[in-house]
Amino acid sequence: MRGFWSKLACALMLGGAMVAGAVAAERQVVRVGILQFGTVSWELDVMQREGFAEREGVEIRIVPLALKDAANVAIQGGEVDVIANDWIWVSRMRSEGRDYVFSPYSQAVGGVSVRPDAGIASFADLKGKRLGIAGGALDKSWLLLRAYARKTVGEDAATFVRPQFAAPPLLNELVMRGELPAAMNFWHFSARLSAAGMAELIAMPQILAGLGIEDALPLVGWVFSERWARANPGAIEGFLRASAAAKDLMLASDAAWEALRPLMRAENEDTFIALREGFRAGIPRAEGEDGEREAERVAARVFAILAAEGGPALVGRSDALAPGTFWRRGGAQ
Repeated sequence: MRGFWSKLACALMLGGAMVAGAVAAERQVVRVGILQFGTVSWELDVMQREGFAEREGVEIRIVPLALKDAANVAIQGGEVDVIANDWIWVSRMRSEGRDYVFSPYSQAVGGVSVRPDAGIASFADLKGKRLGIAGGALDKSWLLLRAYARKTVGEDAATFVRPQFAAPPLLNELVMRGELPAAMNFWHFSARLSAAGMAELIAMPQILAGLGIEDALPLVGWVFSERWARANPGAIEGFLRASAAAKDLMLASDAAWEALRPLMRAENEDTFIALREGFRAGIPRAEGEDGEREAERVAARVFAILAAEGGPALVGRSDALAPGTFWRRGGAQ
């Protein structure tokens, strides 16, 4: 009898291993290229740690990348399936015959932060002062600020302020040391400045409102090939559902953020909270097909502004948002 039970136990263990292996084999792999230490890694960590990806039958393989341009190169070279980028890049690629599509991920974007001792209480007070700019002369936030300045103070921000372009960490350091009175940085760097006592002078929603756009706009999203998505519908839809589930948890649960502390590299509790709340504020609230259509409509309006400001160097040869830029459930339209 002992021999019988021993053989039965071995058979059950072998059968269980075979079932587990079969389930793992059925999972569809999604290779995601992300910047090392970027905020996108926070959501991916939740998707994996909480089992959201596994529940959707998806296996996420993270491909760490050093630079944003490296992500663009990786997806064009077929080394990854999904990256995070903006719909401006996607529209430009589509106008050049590529088939990339965009699914909204975040509407978090930086604003203008000022030192409390700089004597800057309004946008008009920036006149003639140095303003640090992250992302370069074609950064979408800077271009929108230029358009906003024309409408509100009657002058291009490029001449209204004294722009100083620099890397995001350096800009924060210069502001903290008092060598720059103000900076327009990416949202997570702006959050760190806020936690350090800097004041937010103007945020992107205010800039957009000044340009006649009252609706929220997701600027960053998951980007992937339409051809790949149509060939792997279970992979992309499972990935997007897992992404949505992770966002829901991150929005509702403070406890879910505790495990993210090492990834966030927050220097103190105030910075941790600022980063957490900044991420939450950027989670798109619009859902379903109506939300997707509204996001695309708003993006088309903003694209026209950016095309006027940045020209072909930013948007390529199309002066309108390329058809099919936004992915919808069941495909790009």
